[in-house]
Amino acid sequence: MLADLLSESYEPGLEEPWENERTATPVRAFAVRLHQTGCSLRETTTILAELGVKRSHGAVWNWAHRLSNSGHDPPEAQPKRVAVDETAVKITGEWSWLYAAIDTDIKLILDVALLGRHATDPAATFLQKLQGKHDLSETEFLVDQFGYRTAISRLGLSGRVNYTDRTRIEKWFHTLKMRVDRFHNSWVGSRAIVRKWLEQFMHYYNRHRPHQGLDGRTPIEELQN
Repeated sequence: MLADLLSESYEPGLEEPWENERTATPVRAFAVRLHQTGCSLRETTTILAELGVKRSHGAVWNWAHRLSNSGHDPPEAQPKRVAVDETAVKITGEWSWLYAAIDTDIKLILDVALLGRHATDPAATFLQKLQGKHDLSETEFLVDQFGYRTAISRLGLSGRVNYTDRTRIEKWFHTLKMRVDRFHNSWVGSRAIVRKWLEQFMHYYNRHRPHQGLDGRTPIEELQN
């Protein structure tokens, strides 16, 4: 059973960012996968201990950060249709706004950002950051009636109001909140820590989570197909 779990988590490409670690790569990959899918550091180390691998919370944290920082994630894309939206999250008792963009055709999360409020200016800030990461020259943004229309016009992008196809981003928010339902959409810690967690979840969603609508492939596999 343990061998099966470790082999499912292992990817040869993980060797480079972890080449100097003393813990076997499949074990680290399994631990990071557990943490990315919603297990706390305490829960992850407890599971590892049950499997005979005793490591500290800090070790698992470092593994996850090293993996998330090991390459540009996701790689540059040329999306045709992108849905953007934001949702409220609470961090140590204070509300922030999580912005996200998804390629509706291949379900690739293009970027996420935590901002202090939701309005036209923050929306424009998020879209401008997105422009720096991806080729949006032929992209059509699917938005609601909120300030995105003004933000899109300000940046010279193309978009239209769409309440059907843009539900992809709402479904992603739902998936994310299911992973952190034990927190009731609330984190304890700094905004920087939450950003790291979101980057790790985006990595998991794009690279490891198969999608039924993509015939069992991941968004990265679909992008590279």
